[in-house]
Amino acid sequence: MLIKQELVQELNILARYNLTSLQEGIKVHHDADPEVISATARLFHKGLVSQEDGGYLTHLGVEVAEKIQSVLTILTDE
Repeated sequence: MLIKQELVQELNILARYNLTSLQEGIKVHHDADPEVISATARLFHKGLVSQEDGGYLTHLGVEVAEKIQSVLTILTDE
């Protein structure tokens, strides 16, 4: 199974969230990269973020972001 670029963009958005403070969201501005805008909107329609332009993680979004960030920690040498 290959990871499509659209999914990679969504993963990148979820990886940006600060999980130590769930009161901290993100805002994707109208002049951002069109792929970022589209990825954020897809996350909203999937029920992972509270707003079409970012906002806060939903309960499901927190669970998914935790898993993504754990995988990234394991796979990166930073």
